[in-house]
This record gives sequence, C-alpha cells and structure tokens, in this order.
Amino acid sequence: MKKSEPLSESYYYILLCLAKGANHGYGIMQMAESLSNGEVVIGSGTMYGATGNMMKKGWIREIMSTETGLPRRRLYQLTDSGRAALDAEIARLRRMLQHAEGV
Repeated sequence: MKKSEPLSESYYYILLCLAKGANHGYGIMQMAESLSNGEVVIGSGTMYGATGNMMKKGWIREIMSTETGLPRRRLYQLTDSGRAALDAEIARLRRMLQHAEGV
C-alpha cells in the first residue's frame, strides 16, 4: 500500500466541504466551521493559499456559477484526484483511530 502524505487540517476540511458540492471560498470557510462544531476556523489567507495550491495539484478546479438572477461567482469544485486524496486521508485517519483503540 502506498503511503500518502497527511493533509493539513485546512486542506482536509476544504476537500471535505467540496465533496458535498461546488462552493465559493466564503461558503467553504463557513461550512468547515459548521462541520467541525467551531473547532476549525479557516481564515481567508489560508483559504485562498490552500485553494491555489490544490488547484496546482489538480485536486480542485475553478468554475463560474450559472445561477440565474445572481452575480456570477467563482466556485471551487472537487476533481477526481481531489476525491482520491480525500479518500486516502479518510482511510489514513481511520487506520490511526483503529490503532489508538487497540491501546
């Protein structure tokens, strides 16, 4: 089994939020805080630095919203390789939790 590099907490939550569907930066920041019950707060600098790096890795892509009656907005969307990175991290976290439960 190939060992994957652990994701930072910010990367993990951004990918997790995007697994629910495309979203804009502020929406991702709000969703991450909600999913983590307020434990994870992603600042705008972290958010946009992380999304830039994840676009370079091919994990996410930018799309434009097409909702009628609303201004066009830049959205981020999870790619197949981003989904694979998220799945690998979830599997890694599950393994770690199983090891901890055995102690």
